Amino acid sequence: MAKCHRNDIGSVAIDRPSTISTTGNNFRLWTAFSGTAFRRKIFDAVSCGASSRHRDQLMQEILSDTVSQQPPPTTTMKSALKEFNEPRKPDKAVKKPIRNGRSEKLADLLNLVETKTDAETKRKVEALEELKIVVKELQGEDKESKRKAATRVRSLTKEDSEARVTLAMLGTIPPLVAMLDFEDSDSQIAALYALLNLGIGNGTNKASIVKAGAVHKMLKLIESPNEAGEVISDAVVANFLSLSALDSNKPIIGSSGAIPFLVKSLKILDTKTRSQARHDALRALYNLSIFPSNISFMSEADSIPCLLNALGDMEVSERILSILSNVVSTPEGTKGISIASEAFPILVDVLNWTDSPVCQEKASYILMVMAHKAYGDRHAMIEAGIVSALLELTLLGSTLAQKRASRILEVLRVDKGKQVSENNLDGNMNAAAVSAPICSSSRNPNGRVCLVEEEGMMSEEKKAVKQLVQQSLQNNMRRIVNRANLPQDFVPSELFKSLTASSSKSLPF
Repeated sequence: MAKCHRNDIGSVAIDRPSTISTTGNNFRLWTAFSGTAFRRKIFDAVSCGASSRHRDQLMQEILSDTVSQQPPPTTTMKSALKEFNEPRKPDKAVKKPIRNGRSEKLADLLNLVETKTDAETKRKVEALEELKIVVKELQGEDKESKRKAATRVRSLTKEDSEARVTLAMLGTIPPLVAMLDFEDSDSQIAALYALLNLGIGNGTNKASIVKAGAVHKMLKLIESPNEAGEVISDAVVANFLSLSALDSNKPIIGSSGAIPFLVKSLKILDTKTRSQARHDALRALYNLSIFPSNISFMSEADSIPCLLNALGDMEVSERILSILSNVVSTPEGTKGISIASEAFPILVDVLNWTDSPVCQEKASYILMVMAHKAYGDRHAMIEAGIVSALLELTLLGSTLAQKRASRILEVLRVDKGKQVSENNLDGNMNAAAVSAPICSSSRNPNGRVCLVEEEGMMSEEKKAVKQLVQQSLQNNMRRIVNRANLPQDFVPSELFKSLTASSSKSLPF
């Protein structure tokens, strides 16, 4: 085998002729390393027994030559020299995400929310299980356990609206209504207040309580003698107030006999020790008076005289006038107010309550409706001294009270219906004559026909109005001057005199 001399591969220089373009400043390097020379270089390295060091160096050179075969990007000579001469700036350090406290706080917050959700779910499950136990005891046979369960229902539903819904869905209402038949007063009271709390702010529960027959059982309960009569009576009044707030319950409660009980309770309730029950009874009557069919039941129960007699108490006067405003809207209510003793003097007296504009407005509304409906009521109002009160109200009352007072004065001064009956016997009077005052014709010096009102032809009502106006004018003006802190020698204007001198003139709105 022929001996092969050792080649120093590392000293081999590969000629790479380069050409420089003369057309511009660009230059390009071209390799002269052909494929045949590449294969020969590998063959010599392997066949001549090159050492591993030289083989590694050869492979590195081959790889570098291979990479250099790719044409480099074209660049200008100036930019290349500039890049070569300028010091290379260190590469910007890549910002690695720093694990700060924000991500840890977010993780803690998520864990906290998850923990709270689990805790809330666990709490709701436990609360539901507790409600199921209470309902199970309430539906049992042991009376003592039922009483304790009713007390527990009262406590759970006092301020928890969700508990009211859940307990009603679990069937709490029927056994509570059935407990009203117990002879034990403690069980009755516990059941009454449990039903009261179940109906707070929940119309569905209110309807279910009435549907279960609670109204008749409550009325039966107050009729039977019991040592805890006042406590049970107050609880029943509170239940009627709650149940009557639902419109569908109003006719049922009104026709059941609850109105006489409420009126009776209003008469006997002590204003000091049982003030809350008194207010509850009035509010329940107001709720029931909204439904027109209940007005007849209120008239039959003599509620109107009771309400009128209680108008002196300023704590309940506004509520009473609200009830009477609903009562006067029906024929039964109008008749009940008309036949009540001292009804008009009491209502006229309310018009002088300058410290309560709301009461003045409500009283003037009631009197306005009464004046529009019946002539006899208008005569009774005049006898009660309504004219002077209305004149003062048109000057010192609120805007709404002034308008209502002016309307009443117009009705009192011009009785159109009576004029038609007296002057239109043949039915041929025109509209202008209907509204004109009763007068006779005469001629003035200028030859024009004028209408002169004759005292003898005036109706009794208009005579009374005119006389009352003239008599009360000075008293009213003196009172107005004192209230307005005006000098005592204050002289009213001509406009006011023209408005009040004759009953044939109507006050403006």
